[in-house]
Amino acid sequence: MRKQSSNQGELWQSFYGPNLGYVMEVYEQFLQDPSSVDPELKELFEQWGPPTADDMTAMVSAQQSDASFQLPSNPTNFSKVVAAVKLADNIRTYGHLAADINPLNDRQKDTRRIELGEFGLTDEDLIKVPVEFICPDAPSHVQNGLDAINHLKEVYTKKLAFEYSHVHELEEKNWLREKIESNAFIFDLSKEQKLNLLKRLSEVEGFEHFIHRTFVGQKRFSIEGLDTMIPLLDELVQHSVENGAKTINIGMAHRGRLNVLSHVIGKPYEMIFAEFQHAPSKDLIPSEGSIGITYGWTGDVKYHLGADRKIPTGRARVTLANNPSHLEVVSPIVAGYTRAAQEQRESKGYPEQNPKTSYAVMIHGDAAFPGQGVVAETLNLSGLRGYHTGGSIHLIANNMIGFTTESHDSRSTKYASDTAKGFEVPIVHVNADDPEACISAAILAYEYRKTFKKDFVIDLIGYRRFGHNEMDEPMVTNPMMYTIISKHPTARKLYADRLLKEGIIPEEEISKMQKEIEDKLKAAYEKVPKKDEDPDIVLNPPEDVTNGLPNIDTSIDFDQLRSINTELLKWPEGFNAFKKLAKILQRRGQVFEGKGKIDWAHAETLAFASILKDGTPIRLTGQDSERGTFAQRHLVLHDEKTGEEYIPLHHLKDGNASFVVCNSPLTEQAVVGYEYGYNVFAPETLVLWEAQFGDFSNMAQVMYDQFISAGRAKWGQKSGLVMLLPHGYEGQGPEHSSARLERFLQLGGEYNWTVANCSTAGQYFHILRRQAAILQKEEVRPLVIMTPKSLLRNQFAAVTAEELANGQFQSVLEHHGLGDKHDHVERVVLCSGKMAIDLEESLKNHEDTDWLHILRVEELYPFPKNDISTILERYKGLKELVWVQEEPKNMGGWTFAESRLREIAPDGVEVQYIGRRRRSSPSEGEPTVHKKEQARIINEALTR
Repeated sequence: MRKQSSNQGELWQSFYGPNLGYVMEVYEQFLQDPSSVDPELKELFEQWGPPTADDMTAMVSAQQSDASFQLPSNPTNFSKVVAAVKLADNIRTYGHLAADINPLNDRQKDTRRIELGEFGLTDEDLIKVPVEFICPDAPSHVQNGLDAINHLKEVYTKKLAFEYSHVHELEEKNWLREKIESNAFIFDLSKEQKLNLLKRLSEVEGFEHFIHRTFVGQKRFSIEGLDTMIPLLDELVQHSVENGAKTINIGMAHRGRLNVLSHVIGKPYEMIFAEFQHAPSKDLIPSEGSIGITYGWTGDVKYHLGADRKIPTGRARVTLANNPSHLEVVSPIVAGYTRAAQEQRESKGYPEQNPKTSYAVMIHGDAAFPGQGVVAETLNLSGLRGYHTGGSIHLIANNMIGFTTESHDSRSTKYASDTAKGFEVPIVHVNADDPEACISAAILAYEYRKTFKKDFVIDLIGYRRFGHNEMDEPMVTNPMMYTIISKHPTARKLYADRLLKEGIIPEEEISKMQKEIEDKLKAAYEKVPKKDEDPDIVLNPPEDVTNGLPNIDTSIDFDQLRSINTELLKWPEGFNAFKKLAKILQRRGQVFEGKGKIDWAHAETLAFASILKDGTPIRLTGQDSERGTFAQRHLVLHDEKTGEEYIPLHHLKDGNASFVVCNSPLTEQAVVGYEYGYNVFAPETLVLWEAQFGDFSNMAQVMYDQFISAGRAKWGQKSGLVMLLPHGYEGQGPEHSSARLERFLQLGGEYNWTVANCSTAGQYFHILRRQAAILQKEEVRPLVIMTPKSLLRNQFAAVTAEELANGQFQSVLEHHGLGDKHDHVERVVLCSGKMAIDLEESLKNHEDTDWLHILRVEELYPFPKNDISTILERYKGLKELVWVQEEPKNMGGWTFAESRLREIAPDGVEVQYIGRRRRSSPSEGEPTVHKKEQARIINEALTR
């Protein structure tokens, strides 16, 4: 804001600097309508006129020297200065529209907004304008306003183009302007570096050409057209390691993946060739261990595989994450990798995070970046307390086409990168035919990330030399584009010609370089074993997986558990917890004196505390997980007077492991992927994700299908992730009832995970402790728990302290008081979760129950056939096994359990179903109808 001043010179000075643009706007307004401006400024404009460029230069000098300033008595027209500054701002804002960023040069460049004539300016006008008003950060050779405008056009409209006007933070915007306009990020390569760059491009191209000739017609999703991605990644890795990075995590889809594996990660050529040859490749893994490659037992196609490499000079590691064909879903996973790599979890409280040590490079497709919602979800995570990683570098591998769909049919925006603008992420567009410009873009991206700890987007604009895969003929669908591409020289050829013209390398040296690369590829191919004509089709998982979980003692000393409970109820002096909540929590202290029982949330907190005491870090996230969706958890307390937070689990005596609980954004896919990635990279941590309602986890289905359930079989990628999915039919309608238990059971195979539907708080306590105990064992696997809603406070689901201290998790629970008269039992009912509690509550209305026994199947997968069979052997007069569930017949556990029950049913025993009939929707929408239907199911189960 301008200052009040009686001295006109002082008044003008008060408008200089940040307020100069404001003065210019007001002056233009004054020219159109003098009465519309502030009276003080109006008087100034009328009496003295606006200052000239020389006047303003004098102001700057006076300010720098602390000298007094006198406004000249002969001021002249200010409009040319205003126009020149506006032109400069337009070049910054719209220069990308006129930039040479498309290597195919098939678009009309828009220069309308940056022409002198549009602003009524001439070269002579600009010469009179001081440089500092137009480009204060210009290099020393820029001497006047005309030089400055030409410099800005050179900077903003060549092979690099910038978009950062959408960045609101002034410090960031000024930093970007200074770096760009001073050329501070431009990498001036030496002769040796240019020759190395040419060699790298020759290796990239030579690798693709060799595969194309040697393995005719096989898919490889080549990088050709975006060859400069490899030196760009090289520069990011090298520059970041020199700046202290210890872990670089890369996520990408299949386009160019083999080239990244071979040249950035260092996977040997012979291993890749063996995979093309369908020959054994595991024996070709380097013995020195610098390359890390894991395998599952069923495997995956070669352009989905990941690997990692140690960088000895910086004692760092670069990792390429495994990724299926589902393109962008790997982005949140590598973000999770990165957060795990940044955190130190060896002390209580929130773990210490150092973003400098690790960062993610997310490589996107140009059709996928705006097309797939997980991209926006991941960008949204970047600034959140529980998920930020100090900025990721996003690289759009822009082929200007998606499969056969050209850009105008795949997005509604001008650029593929426009999604990032909503998150104020700076963007640089770079022509993929200019490798030196690509390296400069990498440096700018990393320096911005290092300085501001925020995301940055590099839009690498190239093309795709062949079809979507090498068996595809693109001329069928995209003839105009591919006519241009067929005549376009490669990036290697263009750069070789450039160095040849500069006199850096003679023609014969270029040919020699290519010959040496060709010889190296041929030598690697000679090492490849012969094709395996009789491959193993059994593909058995290892014994550590097939043997199931080991027997683990999850009991805990009673006095220790009581001591933990006491610690959790101690709050700092002066902390004002919400009074109603404080009373509820303080009642937890009475259960160890035999007053009341331990409910679900209480048992969970005690489990967490005991796990932390054992030295296992915990991370729990989800929508509303701090309080709990059903107001049950309250792991984070808030002072009702100050809002200050207090987390009792951070203050355990003798605790030596970190504890994180945080509310997630309203998303599932990206968050589940993030937590999976965190868990894979930090396998010693008990990582839990909780859905607000189990139904909402539908949005993360691809993560379950392609990573969590199958990652170990495909890639040897182990995980102990826990998913807490509220499930149970309580009349809340089809979207708040079912966590789609049937889907998780259908995905069960090869002991890939555990699916449980516990009916008591004690069972939940012990299954959590069991999961924490196996995290770093070979037997580790994910855990899916159907958690309750109404059972959270139900006394039939609550347990005594003794049951926590002395109990164990049991895959099958028998109903107490039933089944004792073995000769009388004719029906055994099997159920799980809330259905078991509903049956127990209803038994009080049934006097004759000698004929009945109820088994609660607490662990549905792996299905406890042996445990159930052992129980059934007692009942010689058994007539029927009845599966009872809330869900419709085509959902829930029935379709999974039926064949297994028929397999173990004794001769002559019928297997029956009681529940809802087959439905398209999970449940009724009317609560009254729900109650009647639920009553029918219960009555049928408990009545002969």
